[in-house]
Amino acid sequence: MAKRRIIWSHRARITLYRILKFFADRNRSKVYSAKLYKKIIQEIQILEKYPNIGIQTDIENVRGLISGYYIIYYEITEREIVIHAIWDSRRNPDDLKIKG
Repeated sequence: MAKRRIIWSHRARITLYRILKFFADRNRSKVYSAKLYKKIIQEIQILEKYPNIGIQTDIENVRGLISGYYIIYYEITEREIVIHAIWDSRRNPDDLKIKG
């Protein structure tokens, strides 16, 4: 089987940017943000080889991969892995929107 392509939703990109900016502003340094970004990207690269590694959610074909305090919600299709959301698990779960 061919390798699936990673696709980021607009929401996931914005969320990741906000998380990284929050820590850069709070710490007055980009060091932690760079480390966090690297860790998240490494986790997502693992999905290319092992797409079913995440925990199945209530939404069909959507799984959640836990990475530290964050959950990476993604959908597996035949040719793609779509990153729908990156969620800080310390936040109120009522605010979570995975798709749409």
